[in-house]
Amino acid sequence: MPQSRPQTPSPRRVGVREFRGNLTSFLKQVEDGQRFVLTSHHKVVAEIGPPSKDIVARKPGALRGKIKVAEDFDSLPADVLTSMEDEA
Repeated sequence: MPQSRPQTPSPRRVGVREFRGNLTSFLKQVEDGQRFVLTSHHKVVAEIGPPSKDIVARKPGALRGKIKVAEDFDSLPADVLTSMEDEA
């Protein structure tokens, strides 16, 4: 007997103006798993829904001590500096 996949309801279509006017309510629905398709003048302009499970939160400072800046990072080569001074 074949297993049936759980049906995911199609996203609800909402006009941008309605979405903007009821933003808090719509965002609470998104937190509960609801998805929306935003339309403007009957044209789809965006989709909004809960984030996918594979998104990883960024950890500030994770690369601390692993990135080195060269000593001469902020100094210009003499020929570049000369050409810039000649243009002034």
